[in-house]
Amino acid sequence: MADMSVKILPALADNYMYLIICNKTKEAAIVDPVNPESVLEAVQNENVKLKSVLTTHHHWDHAGGNEKLVTLFKDKLIVYGGDERIGAMTNKIGQDDTFKIGNLDVQCHFTPCHTTGHICYFVQTPARDSKAVFTGDTLFLGGCGRFFEGTAEQMYSALIEKLSNLPDETKVFCGHEYSLQNLKFANHVEPQNVTIQNKIEWSKAKRANNEPTVPSTIGEEKEINPFMRVCVDSVQQYAKSHGNPIEAMRAIRKVKDSFK
Repeated sequence: MADMSVKILPALADNYMYLIICNKTKEAAIVDPVNPESVLEAVQNENVKLKSVLTTHHHWDHAGGNEKLVTLFKDKLIVYGGDERIGAMTNKIGQDDTFKIGNLDVQCHFTPCHTTGHICYFVQTPARDSKAVFTGDTLFLGGCGRFFEGTAEQMYSALIEKLSNLPDETKVFCGHEYSLQNLKFANHVEPQNVTIQNKIEWSKAKRANNEPTVPSTIGEEKEINPFMRVCVDSVQQYAKSHGNPIEAMRAIRKVKDSFK
């Protein structure tokens, strides 16, 4: 991505933080900086100007580093989020709010369900030739977050009405390395889906080399992710939802919650 770079920063056991860089201005933002020391090291290594924090949701493994990062960093940081429970938040944002990272355009998508204040951040270059979405615990490669504070209706709105309508080439940067577990369940739901089987083998090879499986793309998720495929006949047949995609969403999430 010529005008935009995304540096993947692993954290904790399986979290991902992301340093988003505008290559023209060298301004940067960090997504979910749970490990502030790693963030500061990356900022120095990339020689960029960190300006803002993009918080997807209030859970400690995403927002728990906000206060320390703000304290450690010498310049004032703007901390975006959609939930009053987010530490050090300076700017509360909601659906379709916009701001910039250097020359990059950011649009907020309000995706409550995993938490009531979850935000996904859609980032584009000025020429619209590179696109990325940072989905926290709403959309994972091959899966979605648990419905801790919401409903199947809300996750349907988040995944099908909002994220599915982003351009297919949009790169998806999610909050955790859950891909193999998610794809195992996806294969259980759709055992005839060869695209899922191929993605499992690809993901196994990546993890064997200790490499991340992110990013995927919106278009790819529509092919492999059962929660993005609740309108597809094969998923509805598995869910016994009789043509009702919201019931399919509810049914497959219930199964996934206890799937081994």
